[in-house]
Amino acid sequence: MLTASATVAGNAGYDVVDLRKQYLAASTDSEAGKRFYDLMSDYKDKDPVVLAYKAVSEATMAKYVWNPYSKLKHLKESAAIFDKAVQLDNDNPEIRFLRFTVEHYVPRYLNLSPHLEADKKIIISSLTAYKKSGLSASWARTMRDFMLTKDHCTEEEKALLQNLTI
Repeated sequence: MLTASATVAGNAGYDVVDLRKQYLAASTDSEAGKRFYDLMSDYKDKDPVVLAYKAVSEATMAKYVWNPYSKLKHLKESAAIFDKAVQLDNDNPEIRFLRFTVEHYVPRYLNLSPHLEADKKIIISSLTAYKKSGLSASWARTMRDFMLTKDHCTEEEKALLQNLTI
């Protein structure tokens, strides 16, 4: 599992901390989204966390393209890459969180969100024991804060997350 300051060996430019920042920027800005997508489309190795960021870059592009066919193409590519990342590291909370953030916002009628509950369980479990999960405190807070917004969790799950000291 990568630590907060890890750079994937042999892949300069794929620092996980930097990828997190780029993803957060890409999720709210189309130009940042395009830059993030361009960076990640060059990634060819098999580090599971970096693959998850490649997957989320595909999903981010789906947000910014106007053609419905292109949107669906990006979402399906994202799902395929997430499948590879999860196969490589099934219990990684960061991979599961990234997939959850994508699947939560995909329209349900597309049937591209089958992992929400399983991913949520791993996310919550990892947050309750974040020091053992390999997550940095800042990323654990980002994950927790996201899970507390909107309808991502039940009231019981929100109460559990709100009481965590991270």
